Amino acid sequence: MSDDRTEKATPKRRSESRKEGQISKSQDLNMAVTLAISFWVIVIFMNFISDKLRDITVSTLSNLSPHLVNKENILGYLTKYVWSATNILMPIMIFIMIAGVAINYIQVGPLFTTKTVTPDFSKLSPEKILKGFQRFFQLKSFVELIKSIIKASIVAGIGYSVIHKRMEELVGLLGSDIMTAVNVIGSIMFEMCFQICIILFILGLIDKKYQDYEYEKSIKMTKQEVKDERKNQEGDPHIKSKIRGIQMRFAMQRMMGSVPTADVIVTNPTHYAIALRYDTSKAPAPQVIAKGVDFVAFKIREIAENNKIPIVENKPLARTLYKIVPLDGMVPAELYVAVAEVLAYVYKTNNSKKY
Repeated sequence: MSDDRTEKATPKRRSESRKEGQISKSQDLNMAVTLAISFWVIVIFMNFISDKLRDITVSTLSNLSPHLVNKENILGYLTKYVWSATNILMPIMIFIMIAGVAINYIQVGPLFTTKTVTPDFSKLSPEKILKGFQRFFQLKSFVELIKSIIKASIVAGIGYSVIHKRMEELVGLLGSDIMTAVNVIGSIMFEMCFQICIILFILGLIDKKYQDYEYEKSIKMTKQEVKDERKNQEGDPHIKSKIRGIQMRFAMQRMMGSVPTADVIVTNPTHYAIALRYDTSKAPAPQVIAKGVDFVAFKIREIAENNKIPIVENKPLARTLYKIVPLDGMVPAELYVAVAEVLAYVYKTNNSKKY
């Protein structure tokens, strides 16, 4: 990763990364939790497992005669033992599978992608293979090697510590009955597994923090990438400017096309021009169907003159209508009287050209 990647990943970049299967997940934490669940499930189902194993042993010793086993019926005997082993392992496997799914869900949330399992034959090219070998000499690979050595050393150290501490009990098993030996060895295994699970879980939490750090570093962006993404989301300013220009031209054409339908044009007389229309079948009050200043006002007056629309000069009313009434908006109640006077004057003079 280049040094210029200094910006935190945007939400869009994070979403794309998840779709590609790039997530922050600790395999060590997965292994620690799965191992712990497996250990506790075996302890919980110990009586069930013992009973099943005892039944299999008793059945085998009681009913199986070696001279009765031949090529024709050996498959039937094996099927029975496979089915018995499945009954023993099935509850344990179900709990372990649920634990694996749960810890993955806790780490990465809801995610389903086929990107990580889809075959990519381009990786078989010489360049990709060479890069694959180069990864063995990267810092990340070295860190993973150190982690593996630490985990193996801790497991070996715990095993040695527990066995060394209880060596006298192990030596005392010489000559003891089988049940005593099973109980002592089971107790030692329980203590060993319990300590290993705790240590591996702590290491898993530490590894999760490290994986979060590596993930955040891997998806960092350059300043230019952030700018480009923002530009793509908001649109190119030049293109947006052109679009706004086109929209304004269409809006202007539509507005100018409405001027010939006006009842009167109220002017400043030169700086402002407001076209009013009063059609009781369409609106309960007069509407501003066109308005503008300077050049636009000139064009409104020009169209009005060409279509013999009355033009009335009223500076205060023209300014007020322009400022407070939006295009296609209705005249507010406080201006009813002033507008009514203009309309009445126009109707009275029977569409004369200019006033």
